Amino acid sequence: MSTTDVPFSARLRAATQEAHQDAESQRYVSALVSGDLELAGYTALVVQHHTIYAALESVGDQLRDDPLAGPFVDEALTRLPALVADLEHLVGDDWATRTTPTPATVAYADRIREVCADSPERFIAHHYTRYLGDLSGGIHIGRSVARAYGLTDDEGVAFYRFDRIPRPKVYKDAYRARLDALPLSEPAEAALLEEVLVAYRHNTAVFADLARHVPADRAVEDTEAAA
Repeated sequence: MSTTDVPFSARLRAATQEAHQDAESQRYVSALVSGDLELAGYTALVVQHHTIYAALESVGDQLRDDPLAGPFVDEALTRLPALVADLEHLVGDDWATRTTPTPATVAYADRIREVCADSPERFIAHHYTRYLGDLSGGIHIGRSVARAYGLTDDEGVAFYRFDRIPRPKVYKDAYRARLDALPLSEPAEAALLEEVLVAYRHNTAVFADLARHVPADRAVEDTEAAA
């Protein structure tokens, strides 16, 4: 089978597998799902997510009528209201004045705003990286976080709940089919792939910034295990 016979979504997944694994293997992620962080350590992730999704969904609003990117902009995926609800529960109504995104998160959001508004294929790259991840490993992370930190869907982990997507697998299959049907030129396809890798690097950098929340004893154990 030639490369062109392989669906674009499959080629995209294969080409970014290593970058995906790098992001998922960060110490912060394993400490988060294991319940080894203080609640403040989880709250810090919610703060970063709010900054990232504010950028992504703002650009998405601008691209609703774009023939390439528009079909991917779906209210069922919108995360910003859920993130606000989570922050109000975790921090308080004044969360906006009491929280600050990390430098890595600011760089991530800046990248989305700088390149996506004028490049629908690069917007799709960030959209794919975030939302398909949310509907895959993100749902597992949400369940683990809820158990570990005593949170409920309406109180602290609303971000991970997709009320309008009752069957995530069916939605993801349709999303990949939409990717496969994109009328991309070779340069546009290359740009989309390149930007997915950029998105994963930014995501990894965000997790690296958050590693300061990992307890010292857990960090030592992770270092020894990797040696």
